[in-house]
Amino acid sequence: MKILVANRGEIAVRILRACREMGVPSVAVFSACDRTALHVGLADEAVSIGASPAAESYLNIERVIAAARATGATAVHPGYGFLAENAGFVRACGDEGLTFIGPSPDVIETMGGKTAARRAAIEAGVPVVPGTEALPDTLTDDALCGRADEIGYPLFIKAVAGGGGRGMRRVADRAGVVVGVAAARSEAGAAFGESTVYFERLVEGARHVEVQVLGDGHGVVVPFVERECSIQRRHQKVIEESPSVAVTPAIRAALAEAAVALSTAVSYASAGTLEFLLDPEGRFYFLEMNTRLQVEHPVTELVTGIDLVQWQIRIARGEPLTVDPARALTAVGHAIECRVYAEDPDAGFLPAPGRITVLRGPSGPGVRDDSGVEAGFDVPVFYDSMISKVSTWAPDRAGAIARMRSALHEYQIGGITTAIPALLWVLAQDRFRDGAFDTSFLDGVLAARAGESFSDLTAEQTDLAVIAAALSAYLSVPPTAAAAVGATPWRQAARLEGVGQ
Repeated sequence: MKILVANRGEIAVRILRACREMGVPSVAVFSACDRTALHVGLADEAVSIGASPAAESYLNIERVIAAARATGATAVHPGYGFLAENAGFVRACGDEGLTFIGPSPDVIETMGGKTAARRAAIEAGVPVVPGTEALPDTLTDDALCGRADEIGYPLFIKAVAGGGGRGMRRVADRAGVVVGVAAARSEAGAAFGESTVYFERLVEGARHVEVQVLGDGHGVVVPFVERECSIQRRHQKVIEESPSVAVTPAIRAALAEAAVALSTAVSYASAGTLEFLLDPEGRFYFLEMNTRLQVEHPVTELVTGIDLVQWQIRIARGEPLTVDPARALTAVGHAIECRVYAEDPDAGFLPAPGRITVLRGPSGPGVRDDSGVEAGFDVPVFYDSMISKVSTWAPDRAGAIARMRSALHEYQIGGITTAIPALLWVLAQDRFRDGAFDTSFLDGVLAARAGESFSDLTAEQTDLAVIAAALSAYLSVPPTAAAAVGATPWRQAARLEGVGQ
């Protein structure tokens, strides 16, 4: 097997490292702006697939397939995002004789569409949030309001395709239905090329929990201990952890049973994740299934010791699953992951691309930094702005939080603005530390402190980054060059980094 990784950034790096550990030859693909990216240098081979916009490179099926053909790759790992849940791409791989490291196109179509996944869940006896089927564009305004009345308020208008909170609108009463549908359809059409929406009841005070599964295609499905993903900003996950403080052993067993029932019903093979809402009374409802690897998979690996990416590859090779179910469902210690984005939390979390002048990730016992960048790299405007994921493990949750705060303070990155100050602020909130939160928590506390700055929280960290930048520049300049301009080492370093004379 020779694997082409059809992705970029930290997930491409993660997969390429798994390939190297397994002794599997690898191929990276890259767009114009990613020519010097970290993942390109880690692969055994690398192939350009076009211009920087995703539509002309990472989303271009023909170019990805051509890259596999040119390098003799026999398999494709899609990572997440881009083509990971594109059934057409999976079929194109099959037509070319390539093994797709993921589920079948039929399963992707069934579970990738939210309303189709709801039907499958109902047929498998898994509880779902009250809602509708896909709503035809031909429905009149009165008909839309009537369907909303049947579900009850408040409710969500949701896009059938896609994710990440796009194509989603919260509606408090009948007056907001028509406008909300129009807005959700417009956003979904622009983001996913599919504008169909449906209605779903809003479960008040709910937590977002998910169950990782591995299926081997031989009838074996293994569920894993749950992940807590309730810390969300505008329906986008920000901080994840495992296990959840709200899940009892009885709830965990019931979640696992539901995940296995649905995965078995659709003959799921590869890694996948079933997402649920957990209400304050302990009742859970199926939301959707992600037919791919999840961004937050590191926390599951940290508490179980099971390498999910390597198992994806083994399953694709036809190997039977030998993971111990008891081990998969048992969390040893506690793990937390924070997503580090190139964005400005003081400007509404707008993306903040630019050149990374200094980068020193955190390290130490129980710290994992999944990064896709290095110093000197230009964070592009064309893709998602996440540059790394920091995960920490400790024997208990309090220890994992303390270790995460230490790791984020240690994270030195210069040249761009990141959301690290906001992450540190969230970790310090009493409700977070007590585990007393739901999916509305983060948006609520951010709204309450609107207009306040996060930047003063990491002044010391910023000072350290400036000093590190200057020292890095000094060490990179030959002594003769410094002497030629009559500069002291500090002044030469400061001049190169623009930190003053």
